[in-house]
Amino acid sequence: MCGIIGYVGDDEALPVLTEGLQNLEYRGYDSAGIALQTDDALDVYKRQGEISALREILPEQADATSGIGHTRWSTHGEPTDANAHPHTDESGDVAVVHNGIIENYDELKTALQERGHTFTSETDTEVVPHLVEEELDAGADLLDAVESAIDQLEGSFALGVVAAGHDGIVATRQDSPLVVGLADHGTFLASDVTAFLEHTRRVGYVEDGDVVHVTDDGATTYVDGEEVEREIEEVEWEAEAAEKGGYEHYMLKEIHEQPQALRQAISGRIDEMQGDVDLDVDLPDEYLQSLEEVQFVACGTSYHAALYGAQLLEEYADVRTSVEIASEYEFGGGRDPWRTLVVAVTQSGETADTLSALRKAKRAGARTLAVTNTLGSTVTREAEDTVFIRAGPEIGVAASKTFCSQVATLSMVAAYVGRRRDVLSSSTARELLGDIRGLPGAVQQALDREDQVAAAAEEYVDGEAYFFIGRRLGAPVALEGALKLKEISYDHAEGFPAGELKHGPLALVTPKTPVLAVLTDGSNAHETLNNVKEVESRGAPVLGCASSVVADAEKYLDEVFPVPELGEMEPLVANVYFQLFSYHVAALQGRSIDKPRNLAKSVTVE
Repeated sequence: MCGIIGYVGDDEALPVLTEGLQNLEYRGYDSAGIALQTDDALDVYKRQGEISALREILPEQADATSGIGHTRWSTHGEPTDANAHPHTDESGDVAVVHNGIIENYDELKTALQERGHTFTSETDTEVVPHLVEEELDAGADLLDAVESAIDQLEGSFALGVVAAGHDGIVATRQDSPLVVGLADHGTFLASDVTAFLEHTRRVGYVEDGDVVHVTDDGATTYVDGEEVEREIEEVEWEAEAAEKGGYEHYMLKEIHEQPQALRQAISGRIDEMQGDVDLDVDLPDEYLQSLEEVQFVACGTSYHAALYGAQLLEEYADVRTSVEIASEYEFGGGRDPWRTLVVAVTQSGETADTLSALRKAKRAGARTLAVTNTLGSTVTREAEDTVFIRAGPEIGVAASKTFCSQVATLSMVAAYVGRRRDVLSSSTARELLGDIRGLPGAVQQALDREDQVAAAAEEYVDGEAYFFIGRRLGAPVALEGALKLKEISYDHAEGFPAGELKHGPLALVTPKTPVLAVLTDGSNAHETLNNVKEVESRGAPVLGCASSVVADAEKYLDEVFPVPELGEMEPLVANVYFQLFSYHVAALQGRSIDKPRNLAKSVTVE
């Protein structure tokens, strides 16, 4: 997730764009840049780091009333000056800012290089200005050139394009947000309205497939070359609410961003036809075939994601797995380091305990792999290989979208290793990968039932304690559900493998202790139903996330949250219900949801 800002109008563009980038910095803070349109040229300024670093190289004044800007969250290429946006063609006459992922950039880049183009960055974005350049050289105007270029793109994108000697900005989107703002002194383009809210509240939302020409007197929208009208709305949000997309808290916004985060995690990686995965890692087949053990090290939410991923890896790759809380990790037990892969799972890439565990593994001689959200983080420099979850920035301290993206990514790792060890058939791989690809839609179905979850939260907000139960893949989801509730509501919550209830925790169950259960495929639902009956006989209300594997779920549950059929991924959809329940319980109690007491987003001390 990155931030785009554009302006065409009567005022000096530089301060308007800089101010807009500052408003959007929460969307990305790896690097930033601006392209200003002068009479017949473009002036481009960009710099690795936060907006403050960009300010150091900007002129105090610039004679330009039009331009585009970008603040980046890296997906392709490390956060460097060269990889910062805007990206230009060789002449410097075309500049592009981009959010999203262009899945076929590699083949486009190869074809452009064969036609004589030279590239200066590692990004997927850079193919776009070169494609536009070719069309302009062939005599097209900027609008037609952008339309021709996007016809060649596959993936998700929001684009803003400017060119020397051409009026205004041409923008388009596919599965990535863009909004136009109409003010008396000009027209704005941005990823969201927070970029320009102090200038105007009159906005129009760009839809998938729209191509918009932004000029100083408005925005004209085209679909398939034909001009269309788009409704202009009056935004009533305050600036802080706009930054959160109209949601009350960042956490709720990020819960709702999970379908998009999952699409980004999956994008360009799955080949369902071949039943295979491309993770862009350097793990030789010979090495993977020799593996005797994969060890996961992680903390908190990442630990729960690792528990989920480890079960899938053991099942689909036929290799022994272990999962250790990073602060407790020691490499020992007579393991052969060369035949042991240690996977460090960390959202930030800076978690001190996880980095310490990674270093112990390296000292022992084990090969290391990082699974993280943050390009350029310490773990990416210290691990031998890295797989990025590509969830985008997460502001809320309590992890939400990063958990689902971690699990989806680890599931793809399981398929990748299984295929290269020749133990996972293409047909079984296709089934698993099809379930992973179905996650964004299934998660959206759960999100669409938020009102039902909110009503349940209101009914059970006075619980004395909350217990989350599940088996197999449902067990780590139960642990994660309990962690979310205790993090943001401060209520007592515990997660258990469901069979463990009768080995002690059942003594705590009363009519005032709601139990939340995972009853899906991949979670041994019928055995868990026996545990549901145990707690119901003690008077506890039970809220269950149930898929079709449990017939007549309403017979056994006080509240049923339906989960679509999705095989091994069904427990991950159940997790979305647990997130919403935890959020609404905490909201009813007036808690500080985005910044829970005593907690930090990234734990950088041991």
